Amino acid sequence: MTPPQAAPAPAGLPSPTATALLTDRYELTMLQAALADGTAHRRCVFEVFTRRLPPGRRYGVVAGTGRLLEALPDFRFTATELDWLADARVVDDATLEFLAGYRFGGSVRGYAEGEVFFPQSPLLVVEGTFAEAVLLETLVLSVLNHDSAVASAASRMTSAAVDRPCLEMGARRAHEEAAVAAARAAVVAGFAATSNLEAGRRYGLKTIGTAAHAFTLLHDDEEAAFASQVAALGPGTTLLVDTYDVRRGVERAVAAAGTGLGAVRLDSGDLGVLAHEVRRQLDGLGATGTRIVVTSDLDEYAIASLAAAPVDSYGVGTSVVTGSGAPTCGMVYKLVAREGRDGALAPVEKRSTAKISVGGRKEAARRRGPDGRAVEEVLVVGPDASVVTWAPDDEALRPLLVPLVTDGEVDASWTGPAGVVRARDRHRASRDELPRGARRLSADEAAVPTVTLRLPGRD
Repeated sequence: MTPPQAAPAPAGLPSPTATALLTDRYELTMLQAALADGTAHRRCVFEVFTRRLPPGRRYGVVAGTGRLLEALPDFRFTATELDWLADARVVDDATLEFLAGYRFGGSVRGYAEGEVFFPQSPLLVVEGTFAEAVLLETLVLSVLNHDSAVASAASRMTSAAVDRPCLEMGARRAHEEAAVAAARAAVVAGFAATSNLEAGRRYGLKTIGTAAHAFTLLHDDEEAAFASQVAALGPGTTLLVDTYDVRRGVERAVAAAGTGLGAVRLDSGDLGVLAHEVRRQLDGLGATGTRIVVTSDLDEYAIASLAAAPVDSYGVGTSVVTGSGAPTCGMVYKLVAREGRDGALAPVEKRSTAKISVGGRKEAARRRGPDGRAVEEVLVVGPDASVVTWAPDDEALRPLLVPLVTDGEVDASWTGPAGVVRARDRHRASRDELPRGARRLSADEAAVPTVTLRLPGRD
């Protein structure tokens, strides 16, 4: 039998764009002007940082680095993109010729994915010619701002949950590709699994999910729905018991699956009160090993409020994929040093009101106290040659920048499923390093101050 074929795209509609056009027009118009005046090939250093944390947050979490590195090799302008740029008269012929051969051949260093960060932290440092590096701005910021916002929210949730698993199930509240990215970022920050199958396929994430209320409503009664699900998925499945009456639902669930029922899910009502009632009921029926999963618009505050309830895991949707009130980290991509006419790298900085940047290449380290917990975020500044060769002479300082791309070659250890595992482990260690009280959900300042270490010498 011939397998069904996908329907062709309607005539006249563009095909999905390649990565290189997921960018802002002014990146290309700046490039055109710089190519024309001869500055496009000046060596430059760009830096990604955030000026402030979202109100009330005590730390952020770097996420999306692996996705960015996966996208970089595909950042190309093929004939399709070049033809569109020419037809739309976005740039001139000389710029199109440059774009046809574009490959990022520079270097990138940054905070390891999963690392916590604070205001002014140099999260990513991109070095190359102006032409190479300026084209990456939109791609870098769109990936890191989204994924770091999700991971920062997810970290608060897993912190509030302590040792109870958090499960990501927000795909229906996000763009389809953002949902995959959000699932990945949530796992970086400690979530145990996702409902999103594409995220599971791409990144080797554990996937979860059994049935919605629609499955119960499909059947003539709750008993028939539960019997069908147990027959299909086994007694270890999770049965949703609040479609009608929770108490009757629990009785029917245990009757259908026996005392070895895997779990029941509560998706409405006063979850704290219901969890206690359901736990007593399950134990009374002999289902002492049956777990209780709670869902229903949870966020970090709701999770914290359930700390004393007999809940085994939390399913989180909307709040995690939207950053729980902070859908972006406010990261910016700023030129901090560029080659002058004399060939030397000179610091440059923005001095606009409330948008000041600090010029010059930077290194970063975290100072730890005698108990091993962070006390300061340290920005290392000074003459470029001194910053490039700087290494801490104090064991209390832990360097934070790691190589990600060297002369255009991506460090693949940060990508794919292995990259997610590496980032998850980095986050766990980094968050454990924070001072006591840093994980409180109450509004406060950044968990540690950011200070400057200025190296001696002449610029």
